[in-house]
Amino acid sequence: MDPSLGNVAFGSGLHRWGFTLRRFAKMYAAKLGTDEEKLMKKLWGNHYYNPDTRKWSQTGGEGYVRGFNKFILEPLFKMLKATKSMEKEDIFKLTEKLGLKLTTEERSLEGKEFMRNVMMKWLPVGDAMLEMIIVHLPSPCVAQKYRTEILYEGPNDDEVAVAMKQCNADGPLMVYISKMVPSTDKGRFFAFGRVFSGTLSSGMKVRVMGPQYEPGKSHDLFHKTNPRAVILMGSKITSVGDVPCGNIVGIGGIDKFLVKSGTVTTFEKAHNMKVMKFSVSPVVRVAVEVVQANDLPKLVEGLQRLAKSDPMVQCSFEAGQHIVAGAGELHLEICLKDLEEELACVPIRKSEPVVSYRETVSQKSSQVCLSKSGNKHCRVYMTAEPMPDGLPEEFDSGKVTGMKDVKERGKFLSEEFGMDSHQTRKIWCFGPSTSGPNMLMDVTKACQYLHEVKDTVVAGFQWATEEGVLCEENMRGVQFNLEDLVAHSDPAHRKGAQMIPATRRCLFASFLTASPRILEPVYQVDIDVPPSVMGGVFNVLSKRRGHVIEEQQKSGSPMYSIKAHLPVNESFGFAAELRGQTGGQAFPQCVFDHWQLLPGDPLEQTTRAGAVVTNIRQRKGLNPVIPKLDNFLDKL
Repeated sequence: MDPSLGNVAFGSGLHRWGFTLRRFAKMYAAKLGTDEEKLMKKLWGNHYYNPDTRKWSQTGGEGYVRGFNKFILEPLFKMLKATKSMEKEDIFKLTEKLGLKLTTEERSLEGKEFMRNVMMKWLPVGDAMLEMIIVHLPSPCVAQKYRTEILYEGPNDDEVAVAMKQCNADGPLMVYISKMVPSTDKGRFFAFGRVFSGTLSSGMKVRVMGPQYEPGKSHDLFHKTNPRAVILMGSKITSVGDVPCGNIVGIGGIDKFLVKSGTVTTFEKAHNMKVMKFSVSPVVRVAVEVVQANDLPKLVEGLQRLAKSDPMVQCSFEAGQHIVAGAGELHLEICLKDLEEELACVPIRKSEPVVSYRETVSQKSSQVCLSKSGNKHCRVYMTAEPMPDGLPEEFDSGKVTGMKDVKERGKFLSEEFGMDSHQTRKIWCFGPSTSGPNMLMDVTKACQYLHEVKDTVVAGFQWATEEGVLCEENMRGVQFNLEDLVAHSDPAHRKGAQMIPATRRCLFASFLTASPRILEPVYQVDIDVPPSVMGGVFNVLSKRRGHVIEEQQKSGSPMYSIKAHLPVNESFGFAAELRGQTGGQAFPQCVFDHWQLLPGDPLEQTTRAGAVVTNIRQRKGLNPVIPKLDNFLDKL
């Protein structure tokens, strides 16, 4: 990124003004008799200007001022000071010189509101953003040629893929819905997205495909005969007859079919567009409740709207509580403010933030575990072991679960992670939610009725990996091996009611025999700080179980950049404490980075891991004592 290229904007999000160097270069180019592009390069870096001689220098000297300071900071500070301290009449003369027209209502404003309005008129942040988009982002005609292969899940030579690459307005319709935007009708949403091929017309018949849709099946597939096409311009909504490809659009009338994202098409054999992946995970959770009991229906409706409007937020109902999960403390604060003021419109109470943990194992099962079905006619034998290092991260990126071809996936797992190539072709499924970082592998030899009971065993696996045995948190990085299976010859004796609970018990038993452990989420914290207060940063990090991984001085600046790992559970109030210790001179930024083992055996309550498990079980209303291995095992 380089401001002199115009791909960096400066400004204030709070007061809604912003600019790029191009904005000032245009302003000064004619006055100084120079080219706009040349002037942009001189407004950043070591370029100095002498107002008396009107000459530029790269070394500076007496009478020379840095270009950025002279032509950008000076007028900027002058305007900001003027709007705060000068008489209104003097300010109006200044704004007239700049060609800014203020309405009577804007002229009557005072203080920060007046300053904000003047700055927004002079340096509208929307213009800076739009300018960067136009100049630096490729047009759909250019971008879709190389993006189609990455975005489209189907074959690269089918009718839809070809139309998307050509950005063909006459081809089959293909729209990717990226988020849901609340409409003026209470409780309704516009599906917001980009038209990649074809033309979306109001009144046409479309197929709405959710993220779980698979070609040839009817699950998560809906038909809509009369969608409404609208253009969303800020707070204004304009209905249009049709929208050709390359444009972004809002679609009304399909919000009941989609939760967060999906694909809209007219082509019967179309595949889905890839679901967006986030670099952060919703690991911080808060329980919310209403102040007055009769407002509960409004809260439930508000939570449904929140889940739709923010692609990252997860809303769930656990142990009698409504849970909202977000990426961090600040993200949750914004979401809960929206929930209270706009989506539910009722006063709410929230609990202290809590963190999601993951359950895993650290070594292979010490024995083969057996569990019998309720009618004693079927038996399941299993072991558990940890996945190879680095493999769960490949699941997070979608690389493994995105490989539909079994041979291709098996080759990748055997070459990259040294797994047995024959066994990798016998992976039954991943979980939880069919794409999580756990897998069920069939290592049986000559079992009868195996394929008849496969679906019920898989259902038990999905249930067990979603709600683990330690504290009903998701499992992570566990490979379960189906060693043997004995099923009754009569189909009536091997139905789901018999096989699912037996599979789940066997999975839990094999998990407990493989040295169970707890994983906690960890942030990577980037902190910019002057050297005089670095001691305060290290002091705060050490108190919160954080450790520094990198420390270096920024080139051309006295500031130091510190990178550290900080457990999410220790991050609450971190920014406030850091500001207190450094006199407000440290600026932290937290991003979810990885999962790490929590020290100690979770089965022993005296360890840190054991205390965490006990707290989670109490919070969820479970028995504080973890079930013993004997509860799940059956005798031979």
